[in-house]
Amino acid sequence: MAPTHLKLKRVYEEPANEDGRRVLVDRLWPRGLSKNEAKLADWIKDVAPSPELRKWFGHRPERFADFRERYRQELASNPAVQTLLHLDGPVTLVYGAKDPVHNHAVVLLEFLKTLEAHGS
Repeated sequence: MAPTHLKLKRVYEEPANEDGRRVLVDRLWPRGLSKNEAKLADWIKDVAPSPELRKWFGHRPERFADFRERYRQELASNPAVQTLLHLDGPVTLVYGAKDPVHNHAVVLLEFLKTLEAHGS
């Protein structure tokens, strides 16, 4: 069953009951945060952008449109996407990036919601 409720949250924000299942979607562990503080149910590294794409993007907003397209191409053939889609909701995708608009988790959430809308 696909998550009925997906949302995003920065891993450094205070965990809350309404987060439901908290899933870290970064390839690297967030700096300065213990596993206990993160309060994660899962860490699905493989759904994050490839190391090459992550390094190319470098969190540069002017590259975000190209990054979005390239990352969506990676997600289209990534089996970890199905793992996320089959988690019971609510599910909060947590990430470490400082920019809440230009980051991979935003693209991932868009991608997952598109798949959910099409019944994948």
